[in-house]
Amino acid sequence: MAPIIALKAGFLDKRALQTAKLAAIAAGPAIAKRSHENLLVRRSLTVDHTQAITLGIIAVYVVVIALLWNLPYLRWSLWPFKMLVIAFHEFGHAITACCTGGKVESVSLDPREGGVTHMRGGISAITLPAGYLGSSLIGALLIFCGFDIVASKIASFALGVCFLLTLWWARRDWLTIITITLAIGLLVACWFIDHAEPLRFVVLFIGVMSALYSVWDICDDLILRSVPSSDASVFAKRYGGSSQCWGVIWSFIALAFMAVAIVAGIAAFPQSFSQQESDSKHFIPTR
Repeated sequence: MAPIIALKAGFLDKRALQTAKLAAIAAGPAIAKRSHENLLVRRSLTVDHTQAITLGIIAVYVVVIALLWNLPYLRWSLWPFKMLVIAFHEFGHAITACCTGGKVESVSLDPREGGVTHMRGGISAITLPAGYLGSSLIGALLIFCGFDIVASKIASFALGVCFLLTLWWARRDWLTIITITLAIGLLVACWFIDHAEPLRFVVLFIGVMSALYSVWDICDDLILRSVPSSDASVFAKRYGGSSQCWGVIWSFIALAFMAVAIVAGIAAFPQSFSQQESDSKHFIPTR
């Protein structure tokens, strides 16, 4: 009986081994797919050399902007970019007014680094925070696009549309016209330099500037001091709460926009500098 039992056991072992092989073959594609997905997840969360340089440039921009913002005389070097992001702020008011049934009468920028949008109608619960949050959202989107040359090219078209709309609304304000015209000229010039590689860093700088300016403006107007005519003060009078409270909330949202943009940029654009330049050569080439 023992030899018979041994033969049966050997036969069962062979059957089990064969079944296991068939199961492994059948599960192969699923396992490979799962491994590929895991690899992509790990890859998307890994910062490569090119992205590390981009993050370093963002950090340098933050430090340089913070220093120039507070140093006497040198702060004037940021004045054109401050006026530009104020234009983003006013654009946020204007575009949301149009989208909520309102009408924009005019947009103007003030030499004292202020701006005003005259509009009728619209939903004030949306149009009032749209200045701060709109400029920070634009900044976040530009930071995201600043991780890649082709994305920066696409962003420059979107910026062009924003600028043209702002020019239309500000057609009687020469300071706004000159500021935006110079910004458009800078973007166009970058298209024709080294396959638009400088455009990436200009878009990135404008994005960081816009995101930081939004947060600083909120803190300056609402937290460090109280400005009765600020958007948050008007919002608090109409919908309750305090302007400082709304300022803190909007500041956290603005910082969240910037953080999400950086993470998304790392996940979406793993290409090296050489790959980006090669892609740029085939996307509306300029050289």
